[in-house]
Amino acid sequence: MPLPTAPTKRADQLPAKAFEEKVAKKSTRPAKRPALADSSSIAQHPQTVGTGTPARKTPTVQRQAVEAPTQKVPADAKILTTPYKAPSPVAGVSSKKTKRNGPTKLFVLDTNVLMHDPMCLFRFEEHDIYLPMIVLEELDGHKKGMTEVARNARQTSRTLDALAGTPGADITAGFVLNSTGHKDARGKLLFQTQPLDYKLPTSLPQGKADNQILGVVEALRAKFAPREVVLVSKDINMRVKARALGLAAEDYQNDKTLEDGDLLYAGALALPADFWNTHGQSIESWQQGQNTFYKITGPLVPSLMINQFVYFETPGEPSLYARVTEIRGSTAVLKTLRDFTHLKNAVWGVTTRNREQNFAMNLLMDPEVDFVTLSGTAGTGKTLLALASGLTQVLDDRRYTEIIVTRATVSVGEDIGFLPGTEEEKMGPWMGALDDNLEVLGKTDTSAGEWGRAATNELIRSRIKIKSMNFMRGRTFLNKYVIIDEAQNLTPKQMKTLITRAGPGTKIICMGNLAQIDTPYLTEGSSGLTYAVDRFKGWPHGGHITLARGERSRLADFASEVL
Repeated sequence: MPLPTAPTKRADQLPAKAFEEKVAKKSTRPAKRPALADSSSIAQHPQTVGTGTPARKTPTVQRQAVEAPTQKVPADAKILTTPYKAPSPVAGVSSKKTKRNGPTKLFVLDTNVLMHDPMCLFRFEEHDIYLPMIVLEELDGHKKGMTEVARNARQTSRTLDALAGTPGADITAGFVLNSTGHKDARGKLLFQTQPLDYKLPTSLPQGKADNQILGVVEALRAKFAPREVVLVSKDINMRVKARALGLAAEDYQNDKTLEDGDLLYAGALALPADFWNTHGQSIESWQQGQNTFYKITGPLVPSLMINQFVYFETPGEPSLYARVTEIRGSTAVLKTLRDFTHLKNAVWGVTTRNREQNFAMNLLMDPEVDFVTLSGTAGTGKTLLALASGLTQVLDDRRYTEIIVTRATVSVGEDIGFLPGTEEEKMGPWMGALDDNLEVLGKTDTSAGEWGRAATNELIRSRIKIKSMNFMRGRTFLNKYVIIDEAQNLTPKQMKTLITRAGPGTKIICMGNLAQIDTPYLTEGSSGLTYAVDRFKGWPHGGHITLARGERSRLADFASEVL
């Protein structure tokens, strides 16, 4: 189709007044035909103006904007002049330059930050880092042992030694942080090389390490004024004491995926009530097998992600339950779902009871989806759905060879001590949820009789392996169906260790409830489950769904709400 003639000059080079008069002059003439969409849809898609690659069966609005150069700009469509302004990447670069040219901060790191993340020295961009001498002393005291804290302390010491060993390094002037290849760190690392004069309240014991660090922050604030000096610590009481003394203190934020758990990607999106009105003119549909596909173009597309579920439920309108399978530019393809709420589509005798469970079962039964994360409160059916789909695909479809179940062994209360027996026997007390769900699944076949159910249970048990996370390093799972239960108690590093065990043909299911985190140093924002959901959203072979409604019992549902 013909394109409008290109302007002889760039719009940002034209005089602003002349350009505005030209647009206003055009806007006084009536349009040849009325637009089918309001200006808000045009405003959200300015990139469609002037692009010569329209989609198949391009909507009328886009055809007017592209192929009708004689049509005049409406008076209220001033947004059409936006593409002629300076491009946004330039604005982003200029803002970064402004940030770099501004005053940099001096961050004083507490010992617990270094032992929490040994790479934290390179996470502060253009700002400088200061390490008090007492911090190095505490690092030396925690370097022995096989724990994660001791391992991080040793890694931090090796990092400091590498910075000190770079050619031309001067400890009095500070070490350049990007000298070891970390280009994002553009500041310096400074050490306390001489005593600092400071005064703290007499109520604070002078010999305690935390109080010495507070004194260093106080002395640096007076020395480098008006430069901002900030204490970074994972210790809440340390930050409270610092603020009580009038010192700036912050938590270490780099390990937090989200600041608010409510912002976590839910995996499902309710379509607006005017969806058919705003998108109905440009929808294409076709049938392929048992599924119907819809190709939509409109203001909703930029907010969609691959494998995200969309649903439309309005009285008097046709309902729609679909999954986003493809996004190309301003168009998206939706694929209708298989209805697992119907008894004919039951999976190992289990039918889904609500919308979110149906979404989850579509992900669990799809062989093209290799990684599934399920989150939700107690009783929403996470373990039951994962086990039912796993047994069907292992025993009936022969898609996987066996089911491997593991979980974080973090107790709710006091530890009961060492457990006797083999690896599976030691993991037995932690797998009560597995036994409860297997008991439910074993009763689904009522026509098999007592002997038949006993034989089925033996067959199920032979195909389910219970493994401990402590021995996962170095393993590779081939054609396995892996279930990671209680994933909210995993750190991001542990989550990476487990997911990278997957070999060809393996599917991994991560389940957890972010409201039941038992690990002392994890929050909803820093949990490994949150980390995995945020990193895998939009991946074509991964999916997530948050189960909203409990189906365990009315007692459990009421307790989840009021307790």
